Amino acid sequence: MRSRHFGILSAVGRTLRSAGFDGYILSIHAAVLVALVLPASGPAVPWVDEAARVAIGVLFFLYGVRIAPLDAIAGLTHWRLHLTVLSFTFVVFPLIGLALRLLPSSVLDPSLYAGLLFTCLVPSTVQASIGFTAVSGGNVPGAIASASASNLFGMFLTPALAFATMSTSGQMGAPGAAALGIALQLFLPFVLGQIVRRLIGDWVARHGSALRYVGRESVVLVVYSAFSAGERDGVWHSVPSTALLQLVLLSMMLVTAMLWLTRFTADLLRFERADVRAIQFCGTKKALVTGLPMAAVLFAGQPVGQIILPLMVFHQVQLTMCAWLANRYKQHLV
Repeated sequence: MRSRHFGILSAVGRTLRSAGFDGYILSIHAAVLVALVLPASGPAVPWVDEAARVAIGVLFFLYGVRIAPLDAIAGLTHWRLHLTVLSFTFVVFPLIGLALRLLPSSVLDPSLYAGLLFTCLVPSTVQASIGFTAVSGGNVPGAIASASASNLFGMFLTPALAFATMSTSGQMGAPGAAALGIALQLFLPFVLGQIVRRLIGDWVARHGSALRYVGRESVVLVVYSAFSAGERDGVWHSVPSTALLQLVLLSMMLVTAMLWLTRFTADLLRFERADVRAIQFCGTKKALVTGLPMAAVLFAGQPVGQIILPLMVFHQVQLTMCAWLANRYKQHLV
């Protein structure tokens, strides 16, 4: 079973590299491969797990320094656009995630459903949403405000939605322990970042390129820790290779449906073309860099690898499909 998964993920990595995907995505896939072949074991386990927890704290501290709440709120003056994006992110997506529970096991492996539901609960991406909006000729200031607001509100809404939809099914630990973990590992570093933002915000902005790698490597470490735990517990032996293909196909269908629905709704509400582009590319994304650390905290003690695998697959599918669509818009073909 391990060799089949290794072969599939190796093929995925080669395909991504040949398609020109950046080193960040490739490093995440490399972390999965290393965890499957050389998982953390023995005395290394507590060190790796503790390092992952520290990395999560650093990541959300940097979020707190970078996000200016007043600027995000001030940018919400175009309230119809932002309300539409937030509705897709935190209402439509979660409802679709709940509906996916009705799919038969021949379409979605039950062991991966929790991860796909969680994927539907996380906030939108920032860089990808803004980048695709810019390429397509969309409303970039609107995309910046919407994506920033999504991540700001997601700090509270994603855990709340997870508690509401997943805590009674045995997929999460005790709500009290999970809430405490969220408060200590996510909220506290974020609030500290907000507090010291005036002191070090300019320095962080000047060194943004270098610090971006700190955030990226934090996510890579979380992935390695989670997939190592899954390998130690024998989780991957229970996930058939066909389930991965099903997951890819379902992700493609979900992205396609959301791209159509966001455009249809935006046209129905008579948004201008630039706003339609922003709504499409902000309302269909799910943030890997935010979702993975949240999952590691919310599902501590659970098979986190199975939770984050659907998010990783969905993230790559959305990037591929949205990059294609943004270029089509740029060329005025649709």
